[in-house]
Amino acid sequence: MGRRRGKFDAARPTEYLIVDLFFANQYWPLSPSPSRRRRRALARRRLGDATHVRLSRAALAAASDYSIQAGHFAPPIYIRSPKMEEENELVALRREKLDKLRARGVEPFGVAFETSGDIAEIRSRFREGDTLRAAGRITAHRDMGKSHFLDLRDATGRIQIYIHPKEVGAELIDLFSLLDLGDFVGVEGTCFLTKTSEPTLKVRKFQVLAKALRPLPEKWHGLQDVEARYRQRYLDLLTNERSRKNFEKRIAIVRETRRFFEERGFLEVETPILQTIAGGAAAEPFSTHHKALGLDLYLRIAPELYLKRLLIGGFNKVFEINRNFRNEGVSRKHNPEFTMLEAYWAYADFEKMANLVEELICHLAQVVCGSLQIEHRDVDGKITRTINLKRPWRRARYHNLVREAAGKDWFELTSVQRRERATGKLGVEISPQLADFEVTQHVFEKLIEEEAIDPLFVTHCPKELVPLAKQNREDNSLVDVFELLINGVEIAPGYTELNDPLAQRQRLYEQAGEETQKIDEEFLLALEHGMPPAGGFGIGIDRLSMLLTGAESIRDVILFPLLKPKK
Repeated sequence: MGRRRGKFDAARPTEYLIVDLFFANQYWPLSPSPSRRRRRALARRRLGDATHVRLSRAALAAASDYSIQAGHFAPPIYIRSPKMEEENELVALRREKLDKLRARGVEPFGVAFETSGDIAEIRSRFREGDTLRAAGRITAHRDMGKSHFLDLRDATGRIQIYIHPKEVGAELIDLFSLLDLGDFVGVEGTCFLTKTSEPTLKVRKFQVLAKALRPLPEKWHGLQDVEARYRQRYLDLLTNERSRKNFEKRIAIVRETRRFFEERGFLEVETPILQTIAGGAAAEPFSTHHKALGLDLYLRIAPELYLKRLLIGGFNKVFEINRNFRNEGVSRKHNPEFTMLEAYWAYADFEKMANLVEELICHLAQVVCGSLQIEHRDVDGKITRTINLKRPWRRARYHNLVREAAGKDWFELTSVQRRERATGKLGVEISPQLADFEVTQHVFEKLIEEEAIDPLFVTHCPKELVPLAKQNREDNSLVDVFELLINGVEIAPGYTELNDPLAQRQRLYEQAGEETQKIDEEFLLALEHGMPPAGGFGIGIDRLSMLLTGAESIRDVILFPLLKPKK
C-alpha cells in the first residue's frame, strides 16, 4: 500500500497517533480511506473497545482523511513531535511497563524455561489433550474481551496460544496490559483445535522471559532501509522471511560441503590466520603487530601455501573452510572479510578437480534448493534469471573464448593494436600502466566473464595470471588451470599444482618484482623436500551462497558485513 503524508493545519500542532506494533523506531504514516464511517469503524476495531480508547475530536479531525494501518496491543498515546529521538515516547512507555512488572514482583528478564522443543517440533508433536511447553516472541495479539489469543514465534515457526482467566487467574490476565509485541514469554498448556482447526495451546501457566524495550519493525514490510538491514541484522532476520531463508540456505551449504568432502575421504584441517608473510594470492593484506614477540604479522589472504605443506607431510586429501582478509575495495561481489573453501588432492590434476567442483555444486543445489534450475527473483518475487546447472558443464580454452569475443586475430595483433581495439571497438576501459596480458584479461572479464550465466569452465590460462599452477606440457606459455564462471562471476579457480621448487621460486620472484621480502622462503624450503603432483581449487562460499539463494549483493549472504561506523 502506498504511503504519503497528509496536509495538516499549520496553525495547529501536528499530531501523530502512535501504534505499538512492529515499528522500526519511526512513525508509520496514515493512508487514504474511502469513507469516514469506514475509517472510524476500522480505527475502533483495531484499537480496541471504545470504553478503553477515547479518540479526541482533534485526533479524529486530523485523521479525517486517513485510516490506521496497524493494530495496537496497548492503549494508544499521542505525542506532538514528528522527530524520533533515541529516548522516544514508545521506549519510555515500555520502560514504565518494565517498572510496573517489577513492582508486581514479576522479573521482566526471566531465567531458563524448559520447553517441549522448538515451535516446529511442538507443532509436529501436537495431539489434542496433550500438555506441552513453548517459548517464543509475541508477534500478534487478539483481544477477545475476557480472553486473549496470541501468536508465539521462533525461527522455526509460529503457534497460537489461548489465555482465559479461568485457566490462569484474573491477576495474571491483568499482566497482559504490561506486555507488548516483541516480548518473550514461556507457556505451559493443553493442546486443542479451534473452530478453524488452528493448533492452539490453552495456557495454564506462563512466565515472562524477556521484555523488549524497543518496538520491532513492522512485520509485513521489514526494514525498508537497506543499510539498516545490514547494521541491524537481528531485526532483518526477525521481519524478513526471505533474508532468514537465505541464511538458512547458507548454513546448509557449509554443512553439506563438509559432509561432501568427508564422505570422499578428505580431512578438514586448520591453518594459521596470523602469518609472517601474506602468501598464496596477489592481494593487499591487513597488517598487525604481536607485542610479546615484537613481530609484524598479516591476516591471511589465502591458506594455499600451508595446505600444500600438508601434502608434503603426507596428507593426501585435505580441505579447509576458512576466513580470509583482503585490504581492498568493497563492491557487490567483494567484502574485505570472506569465507573460502580450499581443497587439495594428491595425484590429481585440474581436470579431476573440475569434475569434483561440478559434482559438489550440483549436490548442493539438489540438497539446498531441490533443483538444478536455480531461479533468481527480484524484490517483487518475479523471476529475473534461471541458471541451468544440469551436467555436463561447458569447458573452453581461454584463448578460444577471447578470440570469439575480441576477434579471431586478437593474439596475432601487436600489443599496441590490442590496446587500441580494446579501448575503441570493444569499449573496455584500459589503464595505461597495464601490461599486455592484463589488457587481454580486462577484455576477458568484461566480454566473457560478465556474460557467462550458465556454468563455464575456462581452461588453460596464461601463466602470468596464475603463478602457482603447473605449466602446460604442449604450450609452456599456458598453465593447466580452470576458472569456473557462473552468473557473471568467478565461482572457483582450480589448478594442477606446481610442485617443481625451482620453477616455483622463479615464478614467485617474477610476481614479486622488487618486493622480494614477500617471498615465502619457508614454503619453498618445504617444497624442496618433495610434493606429490596434485590438484587444488578454491570456492568463495559467499559467492556460492549468492548463486544458490539469488542474492544480488554479497552483503545479503554475510550476516554482519563490514560497514563504516555511524557518526
